[in-house]
Amino acid sequence: MGTYTTPRQLRRRSRRADRRFGARLLASAGIAAVSAVLFGLLLILVEDRWRPLQRLDTGAARRLHAQVIDHPAWRSVLHLLSDWVWDPLTLRLAVAVLTVWLLYRRAWRLAAWSAVTAVAGGLIGLLVKTVVERARPDLQDPVAHAPGYSFPSGHAMTATTSFGIFLLVLLPLIPRAWRVVCWCVAVFSVVGVGFTRVALGVHWCSDVLGGWLLGLAVVAVTAWTFEAWRADVGRDRTPVTEGLEPEITQDEPEEDAPR
Repeated sequence: MGTYTTPRQLRRRSRRADRRFGARLLASAGIAAVSAVLFGLLLILVEDRWRPLQRLDTGAARRLHAQVIDHPAWRSVLHLLSDWVWDPLTLRLAVAVLTVWLLYRRAWRLAAWSAVTAVAGGLIGLLVKTVVERARPDLQDPVAHAPGYSFPSGHAMTATTSFGIFLLVLLPLIPRAWRVVCWCVAVFSVVGVGFTRVALGVHWCSDVLGGWLLGLAVVAVTAWTFEAWRADVGRDRTPVTEGLEPEITQDEPEEDAPR
């Protein structure tokens, strides 16, 4: 015989769930706000040509560039990673494939979230580059060239938004034992993208930091919006470590799944 749940117990559970959900929404909004504020401060320092930041950028670029010049094998590896594995086009195509798969699964809103996050990140990054018009590093014996302006790094921003999308969509499908590994791979890739761009002499450190912060802000804002939608339609509250849409593991379409 099943255990009877009283109305008071149901209300208590609901209040606890609401508090947890509110805390997660607040955390998402906080991450977005902090990232945006830090990016704004960094942008001000870049525009004002703050000397300590310029010294940091110049020193790091020259030291890493010298290491690449002295080790040709590193140069080949860095080019492979930056121009193929972690190239923005490669990552955007991967996100596009993921979005098409979500459409095939009839996960309409999750597909829309994926597409909007990727497109918004690319457009915002391009807009900021056009407004700031920061020149790229001009080093002796350059080992790589890149078109366009420097701040923020498009590679760093695209990596942040793309791996954020991969994690938040695919985590429900990944066994718990492997989730830490997936987070580590994502973090390593995002950090690695920034390292390759500075080492190849096509970005300053502050460009990469700006790309990370702006990409994180975009993902946090769109994820916060998606979580708010889940609350509006009465979906269960889930932590970020479970992904945005745990129901993606079900066989039936998301819209028709029992709630």
